[in-house]
Order: sequence, then C-alpha cells, then structure tokens
Amino acid sequence: MAHANSSSSGPWLTRPFTERATRLFLAVLVFSLVVVTVLHLALPEGHPLHVSSYTVTLLGKYLCYALLAVAVDLVWGYLGILSLGHGAFFALGGYAMGMYLMRQIGDRGVYGDPLLPDFMVFLNWDSLPWFWQGFDMAWFAFLMVLLAPGLLALVFGFLAFRSRVTGVYLSIITQALTFALMLAFFRNEMGFGGNNGLTDFRELLGFDLRSDATRLGLFLASGVALALGYLVCRGIVGSKLGRVCVAARDAEARVRFLGYRVERVQLCVFVVSAMLAGVAGALYVPQVGIINPSEFSPLFSIEIVVWVALGGRGTLYGAVIGALLVNYAKTVFTGVMPDAWLFALGGLFVVVTVMLPKGIAGLMARRVKMDDATPLKEATP
Repeated sequence: MAHANSSSSGPWLTRPFTERATRLFLAVLVFSLVVVTVLHLALPEGHPLHVSSYTVTLLGKYLCYALLAVAVDLVWGYLGILSLGHGAFFALGGYAMGMYLMRQIGDRGVYGDPLLPDFMVFLNWDSLPWFWQGFDMAWFAFLMVLLAPGLLALVFGFLAFRSRVTGVYLSIITQALTFALMLAFFRNEMGFGGNNGLTDFRELLGFDLRSDATRLGLFLASGVALALGYLVCRGIVGSKLGRVCVAARDAEARVRFLGYRVERVQLCVFVVSAMLAGVAGALYVPQVGIINPSEFSPLFSIEIVVWVALGGRGTLYGAVIGALLVNYAKTVFTGVMPDAWLFALGGLFVVVTVMLPKGIAGLMARRVKMDDATPLKEATP
C-alpha cells in the first residue's frame, strides 16, 4: 500500500483522500459497517448469517480499540514516542462519559436519589462533588471527553518534552502515570466509584442503552469515529508537521539544528493522540456498560502497544488490523481454551514478531511491491 504522498496539494484534512491506502481503508470500513448493519436488520434471528446484538456490541468494542491503536501508532510510529500510558487517556474519556451516563439515571437508581449516584448514597456522601457538576449536560460531558485526556497530555507532555525526557525513560514515566492514576481511582474517596467504578447505565441522549437500535447506533458511531480519527492522523502525517515528526524521530539533533522546536511538535501530536484515545474510551463505555480503574492498568497500555507492533508500526492501518486481530483472537481463545488462552495469545505474538518483524502491514506492503515488480521482470528480455 502506498504511504503519504508528499506532493499532494490541498487542505491537510482532504489530502489523505488522494492516497490509495486511505481510500482502500475507508472503503473496507464502510463496506464492513454496511454489511453488519444489513445482516443485523434484514435477516431474522436463527438465520445462519444473522448478526446478533451481542456481536454488534462486540464489534463496536473492537472498533473503539482500533481507534485507540491508531492514536498510539501516531505517537509511536511517526514520533518515536513509545507511550505505555495511553490506557490512562482512554480511561479518562471513558470516565467522562460514565459520569454523564450516571447523571442520566436520576431517581431511577436503587436508592432513588435524584442527584447523587447510588455509590455516593451508599458511602454516605451528602452532596455532589464539584467535579461532577455539569455532567448532567451532554455537551459538557462530550467536551470533557476531549479536554480531560487532552489537558493531562498537555501538562505531562509539557514537563516531559521540555525536559527532553526520551526513549525508555519516557516510556517508564508514562507507565508510572497510568499506574498512579489506577491507584488513585481505586480509592472510594476520589468520588469515582472506587473498585466497582461506574455502571448500571440506562440512557444516552434519551436512547435506551439496552435496546438493539441503540447498540447498532453506537457500533456505527464507533465506525465513524474510527474513520475520522484515521483521517485526522493521516492528515497530520502527510503534512509538514508529520514530516517534521518523522525527521525528529530519526534524527532529533539535526532537526533542532535546523531551527525546529521539537518539543512543541511532540507536544502537539501527543495531545491530539490523547484526545483520540479519550474519544475511543467514551464510545467504549456505553457499549460494555461499565468503567472501572482496571482500564488504567499498566498491562492494558502494554497490550495496546502489542496490537500496534503486531499490525505494523508507522502505517496507521496496521494498528487497526492488529487491534482487530488480537481482540478477536482473545475472544476466540477465551471461549475455546479458557484455561490456556493467555498462552495461545502469547504464542501468536511470538510467532508474528519472529516471522513478521514489520507486522502484518509490512507483509502486505512487501506483497504489493512484489506484484508491482512482476510486470517489469516479465517485460525484461
């Protein structure tokens, strides 16, 4: 597949449409969304090709993971920053959405309090904390889905990049960040439900979250978010900003010598990536019905990196392939071999890493090059 065409003209967000890889990716994504929707709505239950509501929700969750993987690939593949803390941005977006969904429950909770969520009543809270104010309004909650992870990334990135913390040290710091947040959110006095997190959601924008139509709508929304997120990332990497990112990744000292403020470039891309991860978390929560501190787990952030490595770092579409493949394999393995699924998944990682050092996307690119070279060889006398 072709990479960004630096000679393309036009606005940075429309430029990706000139790339064959982007057009192919969007075509496959739209085709998949349409097929799943038709098979879910048009075919009756019991038909071999019918897609159940459970499968629709599962696929929606996979698409959220794919958007998260694209966000990680943007900073790792093109900026050279191995972030082991993107699970924190994903979880913050999820908590912002979860707080809005909890406020929508109102007096229909177990304790019937019109203002306080059930877990606050259970813990004898007498008033709503200040940081829960405004989450009864959808526009405020959706804004916080972007701002909460974006502000954290801005502060963290400003301190880290300004101090020129790079390489393995930056990876360790991002891992420590998400671990610290996990420990904090486990505490009941933080006001986020402690170990149990936020759950028992009922409605989103007035739509019943338990209805099949809402589940299908969330699946489609996840697909649209993935397409938009992919276009934003592809637009960035195909722009001058993206070329500076790649240059800083490969030779940071030379880029600084040319007069670029590398830390500003890193900070800008890092914040965009964190906001995309927050959107993925916000779409993930209403589909799985819960958000708890386990989403901050360092292991989850490492797993995201594995998705990207397996799919192919620095391609964006490879990250999508890796996220979908690994999570599908996890679903299959946990059903077929519940006691040994982790070993099977680990074996898959080892095989792909050894056999495909550039991931699945690297294999696809090599195959395309071979196909392109074949006519030339045949034409050579």
